[in-house]
Amino acid sequence: MLLLLLFMASLLPCGADGGEISWGREATPHSRPYMASISHSHDGEVKRNCGGFLVREDFVLTAAHCRERNMSVTLGAHNLNKNEKNQQVIPVFQAFLHKSYSLLKRDNDIMLLKLRYKARLTSAVKLISLPSREDWEKPGQVCSVAGWGRTSNGRYPSKLREVELQVQAGEKCQRLFRYFNASTQLCVGSPGDRKCAGAGDSGGPLVCGNVAKGIVSYGLEEPERPPEVFTKVSSYLDWIDRIMNVS
Repeated sequence: MLLLLLFMASLLPCGADGGEISWGREATPHSRPYMASISHSHDGEVKRNCGGFLVREDFVLTAAHCRERNMSVTLGAHNLNKNEKNQQVIPVFQAFLHKSYSLLKRDNDIMLLKLRYKARLTSAVKLISLPSREDWEKPGQVCSVAGWGRTSNGRYPSKLREVELQVQAGEKCQRLFRYFNASTQLCVGSPGDRKCAGAGDSGGPLVCGNVAKGIVSYGLEEPERPPEVFTKVSSYLDWIDRIMNVS
């Protein structure tokens, strides 16, 4: 039972204590037009569970552990509690999990969502670039993460929030996470303060220089907020191309 509890804790996003804010600030409305909010319906109730990002008019990239039945994607949103004129809600036609995804190890935590129809590109709905195969993420590089995930007060914000984080040396995550794989994962955190991704932000992009370098995957729920693990997008470019070209 203890091992099970430790495993479950390792799959939770980093925590927050007191009244401190784990997310930095509200994003400028529609400044991240690639962002997607992923929700699913169950017993007539719609629940949002993850983030994602638009990589083609008919494909959203996210984390494999975000898979649910009856999923839909909201694009062009800033305030999810309002029916904004820029919003496009599109059902998911098919979910493509990486065939080697491991729930235990959280390796290959990547999924493509084929939309039922193409998104209409506007000023509030745009694609984000993926890295090249030669792209290397250097420790100390400052990147950003955005989402509608839970903040330190335990609430889910209606408006998109963002925070700056730094790429960390892989050794930091190797000490914390038994299955951390530096060839397919990134170690990301914010040393010296308490910024982090929150619950519900899984699947969102780590953006470095307007390029989606990583996907929010998992971390520990600890007040100290250790680094978190992100799926390294550049390691899956062949898989992404193959899925999108045959679907």
